[in-house]
Amino acid sequence: MDTAVEMKTITREILIDATPETIWQLLVDPGEAVRWMGTAAMFDLRRGGVYRVDIIPGSVAVGKFVEIDPPRRLVYTWGWEGNADLPPGSTTVSFELEPRGKKTLLRLEHRDLPSADSAERHAHGWIHYMERLAAAASGKDPGTDPWIANGPCA
Repeated sequence: MDTAVEMKTITREILIDATPETIWQLLVDPGEAVRWMGTAAMFDLRRGGVYRVDIIPGSVAVGKFVEIDPPRRLVYTWGWEGNADLPPGSTTVSFELEPRGKKTLLRLEHRDLPSADSAERHAHGWIHYMERLAAAASGKDPGTDPWIANGPCA
């Protein structure tokens, strides 16, 4: 018996008061990345290199870089360490940065999510983290991530 699985995709856009170059650094420099998402990051920024972020205690996102086109497009695979439903590298995240005057339109796409529930949870997470990224890119301090201490429903 063949079973068809319908994969889900989420897309989000946000206009950020910063240049693509500023946003790019927040996406690819591990020290800058943890300003807006996670407690630790390790990136081997090359095609096939490892992407790893300790998002919140007990939740580690792992994948590999697929496309690196600074400061326009970044693509990596994504999944959760120790999660059989969404294992490391099983989905794909892409960021596109488009200059809009003195601002940048950031377009995120997260595809190949295994279910509507998974897509909903990841959409909730990306909204949270894109707002933190926008704050950091525009020179504001996004502050301590409430999800680190309290979980993703904080």
